[in-house]
Amino acid sequence: MVEPTKARVAVAAHPAPLEPAAADAVRALAAAAAGHDEVAPLSEQPLLSLESPEAPVVHLLAGTLEGPLVGYAQVDVGSASTARAELVVHPDHRRAGVGRALLDAALATAGETPGRALHVWAHGDLPAARALAEAAGMPVVRELWQMRLTLADRPARPDRPFPPGVTVRAFEPGRDEEAWRRVNSRAFAHHPEQGRMTSADLRAREAEPWFDPAGFLLAERDGVLLGSVWTKVHPAGEHGPDPVGEVYVVGVDPDAQGLGLGGALTDRGLTHLADAGLAAVILYTEADNEVAVRTYRRAGFERSAVDVMFGTPGSPGSATMSA
Repeated sequence: MVEPTKARVAVAAHPAPLEPAAADAVRALAAAAAGHDEVAPLSEQPLLSLESPEAPVVHLLAGTLEGPLVGYAQVDVGSASTARAELVVHPDHRRAGVGRALLDAALATAGETPGRALHVWAHGDLPAARALAEAAGMPVVRELWQMRLTLADRPARPDRPFPPGVTVRAFEPGRDEEAWRRVNSRAFAHHPEQGRMTSADLRAREAEPWFDPAGFLLAERDGVLLGSVWTKVHPAGEHGPDPVGEVYVVGVDPDAQGLGLGGALTDRGLTHLADAGLAAVILYTEADNEVAVRTYRRAGFERSAVDVMFGTPGSPGSATMSA
């Protein structure tokens, strides 16, 4: 338990999973912050982990002495080298020490393993989150771009072809999970988030309302999976007044690199989203991945938002906060 702040708020740690009522309170808190800041404070993975008994996370709940939840942080302790956490403070309870209390609790949780670092994302790079990180001595160590394409502005050309012998089909739940996860882990072996996706993570996404296997396309040759493009549709209100598509994951097995699969899969995913009647598509890429940025710009994408990671330079991992 962290000592109460000047706003008489205390932070309590809870092991996973949260009870349904507590998880619902976190979702409501995140929705209030998103409505105020116009950017979601918690990313997909921590929301999926709220009630997961398999997630290696610690939940930090900040409440007033009267009981309402005013802040929340989730710390992923699955790595011995870097803890990942996300935190959010209710808009009505900011500038009262709640964010710093949550950050201190997250640092203490990470420090239960000697030498383990804590990294913190700030969705939208909001000034309050940047000020909190700077006060804690946590510089920017990573930058993630959201890029956006208006499909009407997509360059007019046919989709790039697939190599000879390569066929494309939709993902089949119950059949393709392990083959996809094997290729995904190889394709993103050095990625701190995507490369760590577990079977439980994949099943959780399949259970989400947005999951549509028709938009999850697998490229195969002789029955062997070479790569995939996974698309997603965000409902109206998440990224503007209208539904928005997303090129969620494009992955190619390292043994199939150089065949042009990445570009062909991206084109096929965009065509799928256009055929679904969507007007705009987003994707995420590392700001320092110059090859990817150039590729997406050639396809018509432009930077539309920025997330930054604060933490210890040179340490892998991540976390997010909206305070």
